[in-house]
Amino acid sequence: MKKRHLLGALALGTAAMLTLAGCAGGGEPEGGSGDGGSKDLTIGVFNGWPEGEAASYVWKLVLEDQGYNVDLQYADAGPVFAGVADGSYDLALDGWLPFTHAAYFEEFGDDIVDLGAWNEDAKLTIAVNADAPIDSLTELADNADLFGSRLIGIEPGAGLTAATQDNTIPTYGLEGFDFVTSSTPAMLAELQTKLEAGENVAVTLWRPHWAYDAFAIKDLEDPEETLGAAESIHTIASSDFEAEFPEVHGWLSGFTMDSDVLFSLENVMYNTDEDVSDYTEIVRQWMSENQEWVDGLTS
Repeated sequence: MKKRHLLGALALGTAAMLTLAGCAGGGEPEGGSGDGGSKDLTIGVFNGWPEGEAASYVWKLVLEDQGYNVDLQYADAGPVFAGVADGSYDLALDGWLPFTHAAYFEEFGDDIVDLGAWNEDAKLTIAVNADAPIDSLTELADNADLFGSRLIGIEPGAGLTAATQDNTIPTYGLEGFDFVTSSTPAMLAELQTKLEAGENVAVTLWRPHWAYDAFAIKDLEDPEETLGAAESIHTIASSDFEAEFPEVHGWLSGFTMDSDVLFSLENVMYNTDEDVSDYTEIVRQWMSENQEWVDGLTS
C-alpha cells in the first residue's frame, strides 16, 4: 500500500522518501516526565505506508507535548525492523500480522518487542457505493449490469491487483467484468465521479484508507477470503525500550486506534491535491478537534 495525495496529484508511490539518517538519542534528559531516562526518541516510519505515518505523527506531537524530543526517520519496512532490532530506532508503529510482516517478526523476534495491536481491521477489499443493492461478492456477478460490468482497479503490479485477478474474479465468476487497472489516483477519481453522479461503482481498495471517511462506500463481503483475512497493525519497540522509556512504554502498550478515527486522520492528511511534506500543522489541527481521544492516549 502506498501513500495517497488526491485528487489529481495523489499517487500510490509518491510517499516522502526522506533520507535514512540518525539514531535514537541516548543523551541526557531534557525536561521532566518522571522517566528518569533519555528524552530523545526516534520513530521509524515505513516509506509509503500512510497508516503508520499518520499514527507516528500523532505520537510525535503527543510525546513532544509531554517533554520528549521525537524524530521521525523514514525507510523501507525491512530496514526499519532491522533498525528497531539494533537500537537505531526506538519504535515503529506499522508491523502487520499475521501475514504481511510475519517474516520480519520471525527474523528479528529476539531483538524486538511487540507492544500489541493498535488496529485490527487491515485488509484488502472490493468496495462499492454504500447504497448499492448488494452486500457480498457472491452477488456481484448476478448484478453485473448494475455496475456496467466494470471493476475499477489500481496499479497492474500491485498485490491487490494480483489477488483480485487470480483469486477473486475466478472464485466469484466475475470473468465477464472489465477489470480496469491503471493507477490508484485514476481509481479514486472514477470512484468520486460515479458517486457524485449517483451511480453504482465497484473498486478494489484496502483498509485503512481515507476513502472510507471521504466517501459513502462499503466493503462487499468476501466469504471465501479471496483477498485474505484481516490483519492487525502492531507497535514494535527495541528490546531495551521499556527500561529506557517506561512511561512511554506504558502508553504505547495500551494504544488503540479504531478504523473510523484512523480514516478521519488519513483523510485530512492525504486527501489533498497539494504536495505536503510536513503534516505537523494538519495533524495538530486534527488533534485539537479530537482532543478527548488524544488526551486518552496518555491517561
